[in-house]
Amino acid sequence: MNELLKRGFFGAIYVVIMWFGTAYSENTFQILFLILALWSIFEMWKLRKGKPKLVAIIIVIIPFFIIQLLGITDSDYPDTPFNPSVVLLMFILTWTFDSFAYLVGKKIGKTKILPSISPKKSWEGFFGGYLFCILASSLCYFLFDDNFNHISTLSYVLITIILPFSATLGDFIESYYKRKAGVKDSGKIMPGHGGILDRIDGIIFAYPFSYLVFLNWNFQ
Repeated sequence: MNELLKRGFFGAIYVVIMWFGTAYSENTFQILFLILALWSIFEMWKLRKGKPKLVAIIIVIIPFFIIQLLGITDSDYPDTPFNPSVVLLMFILTWTFDSFAYLVGKKIGKTKILPSISPKKSWEGFFGGYLFCILASSLCYFLFDDNFNHISTLSYVLITIILPFSATLGDFIESYYKRKAGVKDSGKIMPGHGGILDRIDGIIFAYPFSYLVFLNWNFQ
């Protein structure tokens, strides 16, 4: 199985697991992100073997704490039903940006962003991912508005604008720790992708920044 096919196949399995775990019920939501958090902490612990770990572990923990807060999208919670649609939207946009930034960068990427930290990340890939992130956001907004109608238009726009930058920052943070550890991937659990951290590094800052947007503009 060639690398692109392998990446696509296991990426599809990842999407199904993430979508089912997030959307099926509050219990599956909590179990899914607890497992991901513990595995991510384990991978970061290995990356920091023999080195200070506190800051790195905190960086990993924060987005998973924020994810639980993003599940509370109504100020009357827990009197209102649990609603994971904000997390689903974030997942769609982050996955779209990461996937197309990789594909576009692999195809035409020449201008490196920070080659000393992440040699394969290019501006062409970034803007390609950004374009498809905007497209995915627009499709969700206009075609699935019933699912996201509790999200204000301002929040929607701000998240779409901010997410590619915050996701890229999270990617560089993880790449920095991998380079310090002298490894290509954080793990081997996902063939074609590496470890859990390799797949979810985009959420490290994307979810906290998005939560700040909701906190300040969505409940007004």
